[in-house]
Formats: sequence, structure tokens, C-alpha cells
Amino acid sequence: MPWKVINQMDLKIQLINDWSEGHSSITDLSQKYGVSRPTVYKWLKRYEHFGIEGLKEQSRAPKRCPHRTAEYILNLVIQEKLRNRKRGPRKIRAQLKRKYPEREFPAVSTMAYWLKKEGLVEPRKKRSRVPPYTEPFSECHAPNDIWSIDYKGQFHMKDGHVCYPLTVSDNFSRFILGCQALEGPRYDPTRRCLESIFREYGLPRAIRTDNGTPFAGRCIGGLSRLMIWWILLGIIPERIHKGCPQENGRHERMHRTLKSNALDPVAGNLKEQQKAFDLYRHDYNNDRPHESLNDQTPNDYYGKSNQSYVEHPHPPDYSHDYLVRQVRHNGEIKFMGRMFYLTESLAGLPVGLKEIEDSLWQLQFSFYALGSIDLRKNKFIRN
Repeated sequence: MPWKVINQMDLKIQLINDWSEGHSSITDLSQKYGVSRPTVYKWLKRYEHFGIEGLKEQSRAPKRCPHRTAEYILNLVIQEKLRNRKRGPRKIRAQLKRKYPEREFPAVSTMAYWLKKEGLVEPRKKRSRVPPYTEPFSECHAPNDIWSIDYKGQFHMKDGHVCYPLTVSDNFSRFILGCQALEGPRYDPTRRCLESIFREYGLPRAIRTDNGTPFAGRCIGGLSRLMIWWILLGIIPERIHKGCPQENGRHERMHRTLKSNALDPVAGNLKEQQKAFDLYRHDYNNDRPHESLNDQTPNDYYGKSNQSYVEHPHPPDYSHDYLVRQVRHNGEIKFMGRMFYLTESLAGLPVGLKEIEDSLWQLQFSFYALGSIDLRKNKFIRN
């Protein structure tokens, strides 16, 4: 037979009944029910004033809070949020201070609390981010040391289609290697454009990009298909830090000139826009003097690379102190009897592992460091 469970309310009623019979003192009741004498007095007093209802648990919240946000202030905050649903608490507070300079408004964190409590904050979907670039940037002392590549912001043409200008420049000479009108920042057209540039000018030592598509990915090392292709060609991929366009300042400055000189608002289609880009590129490279080049033109400083483009590069080789593993079709490698997931982008390609500490192995794809494998914790550690 199961034990009968008695809740706290039943115990309080039994205590009141025992007291009403007049056979138990306060001390007896305290000892019998395992509560203090003041607690017994409190329950008896509540029963005397409110009956059985007085024995129910009471709220322990303070009856007043002098620092609580005033109701009319809260209403102002909510009304402002309803007028501008996409604005956050910081902008709402600034707007209210402009409208009502004589009133005091709570802190941004307090406004955020009330907006969330009122159900006016939409939860953000967690986005996977491109891992940060951890290697130092290469020095630029000669042509083809570093190229920069980027997509200039898109704009609409007369036919209603969007144009995404892809630009490639040499950082030392400021020479524009390519300025192509494309329909979007996708891998295939970007690669075709780069293949044409590589065949004409050869290969650089490094290419610097931002963290956007298709230059960088969200997998290990920020790898993308484009980056993997560059690494196979022996090109070092460099990525500027998030929110730091100044790290690619020369290329960004060229974009400013491109915007004012070559974004033709009357271009009817991509073909017409490409003609405008070709004229701009010729003028920029051959006629426009640059202060940083002693008032010479980029063409006076630029020369083609000695490293030729290889149509079908070989998979990377590793020295004798590396253990080589082939990445499987599902993106995993088997190492020391265990499976580790890397990325499906490297499927069919070899990676190298070198022990740098006891049970800690550095993982590389060719010369590019991807992270390390900790056998003690049985996990892959990204750079």
C-alpha cells in the first residue's frame, strides 16, 4: 500500500485543528510540526483574520518598488516601438529623448527588458559566422605580391537586372587586372573571370579578400571552393578582419573612383555596362596619374607574374614528418582509429597532420593551417 502524501496546506489545517481542540500549546505544535514558534503564531493569526484562505502561501514580492519604471514612461516606450518595429532599445531611447527632453528615461538595458517582457522583441536566428583569419598579412614590395579581389556593391540597370562588378587589382602598382560586370557573386562566374586573368597575367603570391561569398566559407579555416582552388595553385588566401575594410584600403579607394566614373546609370544591360568598365579600366591603368606612384600610372609599375597558370594543379605534397590522410566524401578523416569531421569541400584531397605537442596534432591543407586535433579530448580545434 503506497504512503499517503500530505502537502503543506494539509499540515497547516491539522495544526489549526490541534490548536482548536485546546490540548496543545504553541511549543507542542512547534515541535510536532517542525516549525518555529513565530511561524505557528503567524499561521494562527492569519487563520483568525482570513480563515482557510489565509493559510495559503503569500507572495514574497515587495509591495512597492521606488525605482520601477513609471507606467506612462513604459507606454511611451511601447508606442515608439510599435511605430518603428525594426528599431532596438538604443534607438528608441534616443528618439524619445529628442521628443521629450524634459523627461527621464530608463537605461537601454531596462528598455530592452520591458520590450522583451511585452513580447515586442523577435528572437534572432543564430547565424554561423566565417571563422576569423589568424595569420599575419604578407608584405607588398613588388607587383604580384598581393592581389585584391572584391565585389563592388550591386546596382540596377535600365533593363531591371542587377549588376555586380567583380574587381581585381594589384596592390603594389594599383593596376586593375579585371573589372567584370556579372549577375551575382557566385562561384562559377568568379572562377571563370579569374581563370582569364591568370592566363593573361600569371599568378600572384597572395590574394586578399573580405569574408563574403564566394571568397570565404563558414567551415574550418574559412575555406571556400575558391580558396581551395587558390591553395592548390600555390596562392596564399588572405582575409581581412570582419568590419575592417581599411585593411584592403587601396582596393576600396579604387572602388570609390569606379563608382564616380564607371557606374553608368543609363546602361541598358550587362553588355553596355561592360563597355563602360573597359573604358574605365584602360583610363585608370594607362592615363590616370597616381599620387602614391609619384604621379605615374599603374601601367608604368606593373609587370606580369613569372608564375604561370596551371590548368589542372596537382594535389598537395607533404614532407616526411607529416602523416597524410585522405578526406572522405562525407568530409571526415580517420586518424588514430577515430573519425574527425573537417568539411565536404575537401573531399578526395589529402591533408597533413604533424605532432606539435603530446597528443596534439596540427592539421594542414598544403601550406594552409586548418587547426589541430587533440587526441586527449577527442576533438578538432579550429584556428
